[in-house]
Amino acid sequence: MRPQIGYKARRARASLIRTVLIVVVCLACAFPLAWMLISAFKSKLDVADPAKALLFSPTLENFGNVLSGGSFLPAFGNSLVTAVGSTALALVIGLPAAYAIARFGMKRVGVILLLVRMLPGICYLVPWYMIFTQVGLVGGFIPLIISHLLIALPMVVWIMIGFFESSSVELEEAAQVDGLTRLGAFIHIVIPLARGGIVTAGLLAFIFSWNQLLFSLILGGSRTKTLPVALFDFISYASIDWGGLMAAATLMTLPIILISIFVQKHVVAGLSAGATKG
Repeated sequence: MRPQIGYKARRARASLIRTVLIVVVCLACAFPLAWMLISAFKSKLDVADPAKALLFSPTLENFGNVLSGGSFLPAFGNSLVTAVGSTALALVIGLPAAYAIARFGMKRVGVILLLVRMLPGICYLVPWYMIFTQVGLVGGFIPLIISHLLIALPMVVWIMIGFFESSSVELEEAAQVDGLTRLGAFIHIVIPLARGGIVTAGLLAFIFSWNQLLFSLILGGSRTKTLPVALFDFISYASIDWGGLMAAATLMTLPIILISIFVQKHVVAGLSAGATKG
């Protein structure tokens, strides 16, 4: 009888420790977001007053200044063009590449792509800058999309390899017997079955591009300034507009949160399937 009581006590203690750790991690992740959101609704005086950390009169002044400032909305559009462009290209190139690696055992190619992803971005920055300067493209969207693509592409490939390896070869063969080509079977059979993984890979690639600062700062220009670069407009030599900065960061984060909530079901299913299949 005593061993059973001891076992139950250990399980209850382990469950309590696990719960406490989960709460601590969630609070650590949520605290910066909560601080950013609260500061976005503070006036310039309140945001600098520690006594009004939580008790203050909310205002929409910061959001109004950000949206009427003239640089945020164009930067929003530039980020959208760059993120959608790099994500679409990463999926168009990455899905067939991942399928080929999964079906034909091209693991060495996959390892090379993984090494490309693991290298720090600064390794590509100087060569890219020199190349794009020589061809006169620095400051346009093409360098931004290509630079974001090179980092997003390996991520898409490695997420999708596990899905394609676990998809049924018999279904593809049956589709080819029924008259489809290999490409037709890939488009009409394999792609729909890997929908969860494609949504997951696409969302992660989009988030990476949306938050990318280094490449956008060096390879972009005034006409293609993206949101992470535009946030520097609130930082000057003498002072920082914390309220405006937090409001701009909140508006920049909002689309990612909404998209994540909208496709949450697919992402959870995709990550779970990738963890077990990959």
